[in-house]
Amino acid sequence: MALDITAARLDPALLDLPWELPLEEWPQDLLAALPQGISRHIVRFVKLSGRVVAIKEIHADLARREYDTLRILNRLDQPSVMPLAVISGRKTADGEPLDACLVTQHLKFSLPYRAVFSQKMRPDTTRRVLDALAVLLVRLHISGVFWGDVSLSNTLFRRDAGDFAAYLVDAETAAVHQQLSNGQREHDTVIAHGNIAGELMDLEAGGHLEEGVDPIEIADRIIHRYELLWEELTATERFESTERWKVEDRIRRLNNLGFDVDELDITTDIDGTHIQIQPKVVDAGYHSRRLMELTGLDVEENQARRLLNDLDAYSASTDRQNDDEAQVAHDWVSEVYTPVTLAAPRSLRRKIEPAELFHEVLEHRWYMSEFSGNDVNIMDAVADYVATVLPNKPDEDAVVGLDTQEMPIVADIDAGRKG
Repeated sequence: MALDITAARLDPALLDLPWELPLEEWPQDLLAALPQGISRHIVRFVKLSGRVVAIKEIHADLARREYDTLRILNRLDQPSVMPLAVISGRKTADGEPLDACLVTQHLKFSLPYRAVFSQKMRPDTTRRVLDALAVLLVRLHISGVFWGDVSLSNTLFRRDAGDFAAYLVDAETAAVHQQLSNGQREHDTVIAHGNIAGELMDLEAGGHLEEGVDPIEIADRIIHRYELLWEELTATERFESTERWKVEDRIRRLNNLGFDVDELDITTDIDGTHIQIQPKVVDAGYHSRRLMELTGLDVEENQARRLLNDLDAYSASTDRQNDDEAQVAHDWVSEVYTPVTLAAPRSLRRKIEPAELFHEVLEHRWYMSEFSGNDVNIMDAVADYVATVLPNKPDEDAVVGLDTQEMPIVADIDAGRKG
């Protein structure tokens, strides 16, 4: 069988997979047991070279289009899965043609929405999940990306310092433009509203939504959240020339939302009495970029915000506010962050990624301090967390070597947050 392979960097192990078999017939010993969302196509998680990849069986033209779109999204630094290859030209042993396969890298520590909602969740958790999807849609639209099929099913969620970060996982209908029109944005939000309401109704029918929660109202809320965020990021603001501090105030508000302003459009009236500003270039990831510059740690936005706060607290507690910031950050990583994240036994580290573990230890420390009435040392807090909370958490990393049909749905991700 002569395969046609499209890949930026080919993993030779791909050639050893049984491409002559329909994907649904692949042997269990190749598969990784992971929570899986709903898809219109056959999707399997496969163990490959010590990692896990997602393989989707799809028509060759659609596979190549999605592969190209995902590569663009990755170049634009948009939250999306990473494409690895397209395998086409597949045939069975009898010479019958098979659909092509799109291979993407599995996003570690991510969960489909059905795994997130696998047990009844508090309304606040529902809000945080949907807020993450609203932020993702805004980020895509700012970069000129029309999604075309916005839904919970086409999204993966990773925990982000008590909140969630959302990633686009299905780009079959996505298209990248220089800029979106208001009509294109409205089309995406209409699709989002219908899909999300339907998916929440399905969860409600399965008993996974809190009693009394209205799926339509929640879908309305996510669109309202999207519109508020879009307005804050793009709206023109007009003020008196004596109120120039409002320029910095606007930038600070955007930074607090996790967005960085690279360029502002500032105009002044002819008589100089009024100033008008509008963000021209807005990029997400303000805190994560700052943390990366200081420490080299690559984490989610809310995790970065929490880590930077702890770094500031470390600087104040050691009376080093006037020292070189990069050196203080280096010492914080060596003396605080690394010892905490390495305190978990190797057997438990697959349960939670390091930055989220650090965040949860800080939360655990706060509750311990409140209970005891005294400040608790962070290493005492991590020891208690590892002993009492972490063993009871579900694995959020890849689970390999299990029968995917027998794997239970991931347990309530809120369990143990309050230690």
